[in-house]
Amino acid sequence: MKLSELKVIVTGGAQGMGRHFAARLAEGGAQVAIADVLEVDRKAVADEASALGGGNAGELLGRLHARKVNVADEKEVGELVEWAHAEMGGLNAVINNAGILRDGLLVKKDKETGKVKTLSLENWNAVIGVNLTGATLVVRDAVKKMVETGTRPGVIVNMSSIARHGNRGQSNYSAAKAALAANTRTWSAEFAPFGVRVGAIAPGMIETPMTQGMNQKARDALVAAIPVGRIGVPEDIWVAVKFVLECDYFNGRTIDVDGGLSF
Repeated sequence: MKLSELKVIVTGGAQGMGRHFAARLAEGGAQVAIADVLEVDRKAVADEASALGGGNAGELLGRLHARKVNVADEKEVGELVEWAHAEMGGLNAVINNAGILRDGLLVKKDKETGKVKTLSLENWNAVIGVNLTGATLVVRDAVKKMVETGTRPGVIVNMSSIARHGNRGQSNYSAAKAALAANTRTWSAEFAPFGVRVGAIAPGMIETPMTQGMNQKARDALVAAIPVGRIGVPEDIWVAVKFVLECDYFNGRTIDVDGGLSF
């Protein structure tokens, strides 16, 4: 599909990669419904799209719609889909980008006290709720709307992670992202009769507000393990997202975009 044909929901679009995706989509002529648990600065996104070569910021603002949404809330997701469809005059795409981190070893022994600590159920449920359940709800309700309205073709881009291969201290995050990659394959088969493709991108270490909060020692160690010698930027991931959106023969696969990083 051409970017100018898209009427797309971008979750987690208030900052980081999601915000960059929204700006690039608007620049390319798409109608974009930005959803985030944070307030979305539509004007700032329009200004970014304009700076990227999209033209007049005022005109771009008309392609951008925003709504505060907790994707882990089933009712809010249903309302998001109905609102987005009405605001954009249709819905044919989703970029499933919302995500959070609550890192911690599943079981840890304190070196000084000898006390054994575990990853809390609260932190497990929070990450699964947003990164997996929330992503699933968005896909379910968006595709349901496409089917009900006879909209085709459609495309879903799930944001997985290289942590899907397993990463120390990320049992919750790895589980969610691995499941999302697996369901990319599952959903591609299930949605094929409806003309909806599903692909996934698995970013490595990317410069975003979420990764900027990492422990500096851990961050430096990760950068040292990246063969290309740097942290990625949102534009690196956008190139892959754009490919999935535009290539009508791509379906059911996950692309690692990680600079060659191996944990």
